[in-house]
Amino acid sequence: MSGSLRVPRSGPWSAVDPGSRYGPQVGLVIVDVQNDFADPAGSLHVRGGSEIVPLVNAEIERALQAGAAVVYTQDWHPAHTPHFAGDGGIWPAHCVQGTWGAALHPRLSVRGPIVRKGAHGEDGYSGFSMRDQAGGHPIPTGLDTTLARGGATRIVVCGLATDYCVKATALDGVRLGYETAVLLDAVRAVELRPGDGNRALDELVAAGVVLVGDRTRAG
Repeated sequence: MSGSLRVPRSGPWSAVDPGSRYGPQVGLVIVDVQNDFADPAGSLHVRGGSEIVPLVNAEIERALQAGAAVVYTQDWHPAHTPHFAGDGGIWPAHCVQGTWGAALHPRLSVRGPIVRKGAHGEDGYSGFSMRDQAGGHPIPTGLDTTLARGGATRIVVCGLATDYCVKATALDGVRLGYETAVLLDAVRAVELRPGDGNRALDELVAAGVVLVGDRTRAG
């Protein structure tokens, strides 16, 4: 959906203020808070991933009380995909369909629809879009449609991980015309290379994403 088609916003948005962060025009997007990322036993554990769960839960309650939509994304890979190192990618096998690792973290409050991505072997990181295996063409997920159905023109993003799926989801949000904020206390980075988390935040700022909170927590 093109950003030019979105309903005009009602006024300035104070994403940094918890009291005015949410409303009917806002969607809270919770990215990939799954066992393989959040649990220390997961195959692609993100350091500190489980620490964000109570913070995310508090945001869910805040969002719902203000009439905002809450949507979850979930990696849902087949056993073989170009995303995995064994099939030519860079990542260990993770979030394989139907496994413990693919499940949302057991302490995460699930209070809205779940949008799955990568179910047919597609590559990519964004909750909004994937890349086709054959030609690399972008394929939309159901996230934009789900948010637009509820009237959202602004999104708040949190989850895992800062330097990959959170970053890609927030950048796609901006591309699609959403005013976009990322909650720094409620994200963590993979840090495949030292400094990846901070570089991701710099990229988000350059794209117009509002960063809410302490940068030292997000890396």
